[in-house]
Amino acid sequence: MTHADILKKVDHTLLKPDATWDEIRAVCDAGRKYHTASVCIPAVYVDRAVDYLQGNLPICTVIGFPTGYSTTAAKVFEAQDAVRRGASEIDMVLQIGWLKDGLDTKVRQEIEAVKAAVGDRILKVIIEACLLSDAEKIRCCKIVSASGADFIKTSTGFSAGGATVADISLMKAHCRSIGIKAAGGIRSFVDARALLEAGATRLGTSQLVKLAEAEENGCE
Repeated sequence: MTHADILKKVDHTLLKPDATWDEIRAVCDAGRKYHTASVCIPAVYVDRAVDYLQGNLPICTVIGFPTGYSTTAAKVFEAQDAVRRGASEIDMVLQIGWLKDGLDTKVRQEIEAVKAAVGDRILKVIIEACLLSDAEKIRCCKIVSASGADFIKTSTGFSAGGATVADISLMKAHCRSIGIKAAGGIRSFVDARALLEAGATRLGTSQLVKLAEAEENGCE
């Protein structure tokens, strides 16, 4: 698996709260240059990025981010607004408190509501695995697999931990007919390859494109 192969599975990400349009534009340029799967950016920049990229790269954004405890109605509105702005992929944060309270049906129904709002666009569900026990992660796999969502995703990158090979292996064993996105703490192509070999089908990271740029410029 070459670096170029890995980059094709990357959602090239910039979600820091002080991101400027110049920085977002640079992320779009780099994503287009290295043929990443998408760029993942704040919703406020989606329509401008759509105009800038002119269909040359899918645009992903996040809702209920990074805590997941927005109301279902708020998440549905965010999803509808993102789609109206031109987003083709949506990453939502699951209601972690509901999951811990054992309200699996409510968790699934919320995901279904957001999926209905995004229609045929790709929906990824962030479970924030670092906050969950293995038993809770397995419940998430079953809920997300049954919800109509397209991917389960490990992490926001804003909590106590990120993607691990162990979590990806667990998801691979318990998910059915959905993709698996590893995100958070992916800082090298070695990390990325290990996660993909464990079963990830998409990677969320800001680092791999930067490494590819450094390689191209003769830097290590």
